[in-house]
Amino acid sequence: MTEKELRKKAMTLPLQPGVYIMKNKDKRIIYIGKAKKLKNRVSSYFGSHSNHSLKVIRMVENVCDFDYILCDSEFEALVLECSLIKQHQPKYNILLKDDKGYNYIKITKEEFPKIKECKQLADDGATYIGPYTSNFSVKQAVEETLKIFKLPRCNKSFPRDYGKSRPCLNGFMGICSAPCAARITKEEYVKNINDAVSFLKGGSVKAVRQMQQEMESLAENLQFEEAAKLRDRIKAIKNLEEKQKVVSINVPEEDVFALVNSNKKACFEVIRFENGRLTDTEFWLIDAVDSLPQARFELIERYYSMRSRIPARIAVDGEIEDESLLHDFLESQRGKKLEFIHPQKGEHLSIVNMCVKNASEHLAQQQGRLGRELAALEELKGLLGLEKIPEYIESYDISHTNGADNVAGMVVFHNGRPMKKAYKKFAVKGFEGQNDVGSMQEVLTRRFNHYYNDDDESTFKILPDLILLDGGEPQVNAVLPVIKTMELTVPVFGMVKDSKHKTRAIALSGGEIEINSHRQAFTLVSTIQEEVHRFAVSYHHNKHKKSTLSTSLTKIEGIGEKKARLLLKHFKTIAAIKNAQISELAAVEGISSKNAEDIYNFYHKL
Repeated sequence: MTEKELRKKAMTLPLQPGVYIMKNKDKRIIYIGKAKKLKNRVSSYFGSHSNHSLKVIRMVENVCDFDYILCDSEFEALVLECSLIKQHQPKYNILLKDDKGYNYIKITKEEFPKIKECKQLADDGATYIGPYTSNFSVKQAVEETLKIFKLPRCNKSFPRDYGKSRPCLNGFMGICSAPCAARITKEEYVKNINDAVSFLKGGSVKAVRQMQQEMESLAENLQFEEAAKLRDRIKAIKNLEEKQKVVSINVPEEDVFALVNSNKKACFEVIRFENGRLTDTEFWLIDAVDSLPQARFELIERYYSMRSRIPARIAVDGEIEDESLLHDFLESQRGKKLEFIHPQKGEHLSIVNMCVKNASEHLAQQQGRLGRELAALEELKGLLGLEKIPEYIESYDISHTNGADNVAGMVVFHNGRPMKKAYKKFAVKGFEGQNDVGSMQEVLTRRFNHYYNDDDESTFKILPDLILLDGGEPQVNAVLPVIKTMELTVPVFGMVKDSKHKTRAIALSGGEIEINSHRQAFTLVSTIQEEVHRFAVSYHHNKHKKSTLSTSLTKIEGIGEKKARLLLKHFKTIAAIKNAQISELAAVEGISSKNAEDIYNFYHKL
């Protein structure tokens, strides 16, 4: 079917809840969606694409037909949609690949056994504890156990390598008993392994109770050295528990979700708590999403279609489209009460922020940049109310000396870092004298004329996600009409300095936004403001220096910029050149006798 025919078919659909199924020319399902009113939703795909994202446009281009299933309610449509998506895994739906297998803790069968994490059971005589669904929990448990019981992490094999080398850094730090240096006997080592296995199976509370009893018994029998070892082991366990409290919450179970979006990719992060302790973390890198609220709905619903445990509380980093519908759906799946929260303060907000930070870090690693830079951009996005992360920022500053030699510098920060190949210099041409507002208006007009007129190789063809002007509300108000006239949509803000020329606030048309309390965004904006000021002032100084030369020396016949610089280098000042004799001028390398005479005559008006 053509798009016109598909729209005609869509217009015949009823205004009832249901599920629609898009198919390509091979009759393969490429998208499944739900709708409260099928006719309105399905017909919106066919016709004008002005409000569609590129991903939706690509999907529609591949649709050759569609089916639909009527439902009694939107809730029933959601249940059916979930089931069909899980069954068909359509190409254009947001999908989460469930590659989470079972995990085990392995105790090898050797004279000096080792404790490891592994993914599969093997017929090798080893002892396995598990299975566990959380790889995070297994890694954490193994790491804690190795540290508490001072067991080796290396690839050395004992007794083959027993007592044959100096201890590694772990041995020097006291977190390994160093059998490689014969610091522990085989009997002691095996006992540590047995204690470690009991710790893994029984948990820290039971293990500490047993160790406490054993320590007291050893002390009573005057075996103080052995008692001290147990004392240190108990202390290590308690220290780990204190560290775990940093990432704990005062509720039995809670899942925390965050979604960080960029121009090309997004990261969906989950942190899970059970019994108040962090027990698992997962993340998925997906294509950039068009609507964060809609994407949160789909991703959370997809997540719980893969996981059996749905907690009593779910914390989310932002708005969810049709939250009440998703709430009712998950509550019906859970069979018990469920609560969505959007924390604004306290421990829950700090956990959500941690989740956002982790998502930013994973996205940054995928895109090859530091997590703190992406976190700063994410914070700036929220602070300024931008629709997307400002990955490409342009900043402008005007520089002059009492209105003379007006220039502007333009710097670019891409993904939070200076992109020097895109820096640009502008000599203000429209007027003489001091007019920072008029200068800014002229420069931005010329910049966007380049956007429309340059060839595709020019960096001017890149439309910025954000413009930051060095100045306050007057500069912003001067530039906004330019943006509007050019029929562009680019956010424009000013950067306001305090009396010490340090960044104080962000200016917008109608007021200011204090940024001192937003540390990462503040640092980024301050860096941009300092860089654009440095660049503009540097350009102005060079231009002003040339301008000063042109007012005197370069007006002399036969004296260009090169010879003028030679004279200034030799005599240091214009005054010294004026007072020099012809012989002194001619003694300068590169200055001929005629040049010397012309210079002397110019300044002495002969």
